[in-house]
Amino acid sequence: MNPYYADDRVQLYLGDCREILPALGVTADCIVADPPYGETSLAWDSWPPGWLEAAASVTRSMWCFGSLRMYLEHGGEFTAAGWRLSQDLIWEKHNGSGFASDRFKRVHEQPTHWFQGDWTSIYHEVPTTPDATARAVRRKQVPPHHLGARGPSSYESHDGGPRLMRSVIYMRSMHGRALHPTEKPTGLLDPLISYACPGGGLVVDPFAGSGSTLDAARCSGRRAVGIESDEKYIERAARRLSQMTLEAS
Repeated sequence: MNPYYADDRVQLYLGDCREILPALGVTADCIVADPPYGETSLAWDSWPPGWLEAAASVTRSMWCFGSLRMYLEHGGEFTAAGWRLSQDLIWEKHNGSGFASDRFKRVHEQPTHWFQGDWTSIYHEVPTTPDATARAVRRKQVPPHHLGARGPSSYESHDGGPRLMRSVIYMRSMHGRALHPTEKPTGLLDPLISYACPGGGLVVDPFAGSGSTLDAARCSGRRAVGIESDEKYIERAARRLSQMTLEAS
């Protein structure tokens, strides 16, 4: 297999992930996948049976984007492929794409984290946020009885510092500036990659689209392998990655 695009950190392949993933011969720290949800009649929106088994051939840790409808419909396939759910997040967008006028307008998607085998052996490090504000906390301290009659004193301590990132992430979608219909912003992908892949590790994206996961992984000091079946989008991804390489040099 020859990559469609390659640099010192990224490899991008054209083809079906179900065929390419088992043939890569790599062990990835994690997969970040954004498969077709299969919720519309659009030509590209068709769920690819068997991709979860192919993903399990290269890693034991996976982020997968989806909707509740998608997970309910294909939950048995996750289980059959040996995947176990660790957690779910909510990506709240500034706007959504409701397909029905008789329902609430959907402005969210659900990234979920899955794993195989022993959880304690899976790399996971929750990102922290710098938005905790230090505050003075006044606490009363009652002196011991042997000090005699003395009024209670108080002391001040400070609480603050980084906090664990919350499970609901608000971020604008790529609407109007996307290279792919379902492109995810790199700012959303960054914490998912940081959580599941150590620095210098390998991230695999079986549905690379415009290359946003590869971009985010490379910028954060990870290596990345992507696979995309549509030549139109892989060309855009390759152009995006090559332009960034030139800018960095």
